[in-house]
Amino acid sequence: MAELTLVEAVNLALHHEMSHDPSVIVLGEDVGDNGGVFRATVGLKEKHGCKRVIDTPLAEALIGGVTVGMASQGLRPVAEFQFQGFVFPAMEHLACHAARMRNRTRGRLTCPAVFRAPFGGGIHAPEHHSESVEALFAHIPGLKVVIPSSPQRAYGLLLGAIRSNDPVMFFEPKRIYRTVKSEVEDNGKALPLDTCFTLRKGRDITLVTWGACVVECLKASNDLSRQGIELEVIDAATVNPLDMATIFHSLEKTGRLLVVHEASQTCGIGAEILARTAEHAMCLLKAPPKRVTGMDTVMPYYRNEDYFMIQEYDIIAAARELMEGWK
Repeated sequence: MAELTLVEAVNLALHHEMSHDPSVIVLGEDVGDNGGVFRATVGLKEKHGCKRVIDTPLAEALIGGVTVGMASQGLRPVAEFQFQGFVFPAMEHLACHAARMRNRTRGRLTCPAVFRAPFGGGIHAPEHHSESVEALFAHIPGLKVVIPSSPQRAYGLLLGAIRSNDPVMFFEPKRIYRTVKSEVEDNGKALPLDTCFTLRKGRDITLVTWGACVVECLKASNDLSRQGIELEVIDAATVNPLDMATIFHSLEKTGRLLVVHEASQTCGIGAEILARTAEHAMCLLKAPPKRVTGMDTVMPYYRNEDYFMIQEYDIIAAARELMEGWK
C-alpha cells in the first residue's frame, strides 16, 4: 500500500473508477491540462482522454446544469468546483433539479452525480475560498453531503459517492489536503455514505466532528487522556444523512456530548445533532451538550484567520467544562 495525502487519495479514487466504469466523466475548470487548482485531477486526461475529462468555461452554473443533464441520461459525472464558495451560481441546478430528479420523475430518472469542492479555512485564502457551509446543502432534501477527514476515507467515500444513484456533495477539507498522510490500498472498496466512524474509544465524552477538525480533536483527546479524561471521537463523515444510531450508542456509555465543527454556529450541523439528541436521547445525558464552532461571521482575511479557526485548547476547555458540570 502506498502512503498518500488526502488529495492524492481523491486522485487515486477517480483513476480507479474511471478505469473500471466508462460512464464516469470528470468535468470542471482546469481539471484537464492543469489537473485542477489543487492537482486533484492530475493525470486523468492523459490516461482517459479529453472526451472523459472535460475542461469547462469559468461558469459554475454551466457546470451544474451540464452535470445534471449528463447524470439524468446514463452517465456518472464528477464535477469539480474550485472552492465551496463558488458553488452558489449552480444552486438552482443543485436544489431544483439534481436533488429532485428521482422524486420529480417518480423514480424513472435518477441523478448519479458527484459535486466535488475543496472547503474550509486555514490556508490564508480570501473569504470565498475559505467557507464552511455544509449545512446549507444538508438542508436540501435529496442531496447527500459527504466530508472525508483522512486519505483512506477520502478514497472509500469518493468511490461510494460515484457509485451512488443520487447526487452527492463531496466536500474536501483543503487544510489537510497535504498535511495528513496514511497508507491507502487501491482495492476498489467503497465506504458507506450513511455511517459514522469511531476513531477513538472513550468512556467520558462523546466527541462528534468531521473534516479537518478531526485532527485537532484527536490531538485534544490525547492531551485530555493524560489528564484522566477519555474522549470517544466520532467522525460523522456523512452529515446528511446523519448516522445518529452510532452517536446514541456512544452516549449510552459516556453520557456527555461535545460537537466540534469549523462552520459558523447558528443553524450548523452541530445544532441538528444536539436537537436530535434532545429529542430522542435526553435521558442518556449526564450534562447539557456543548458545541465548539466557528464564529457567526464571515471568514476573516489571513491576519485574523487564527481567531476564527478552532484550536486544540478550545476543545480541551469545552471538554473540561462538560466534566466539571453546568457552565
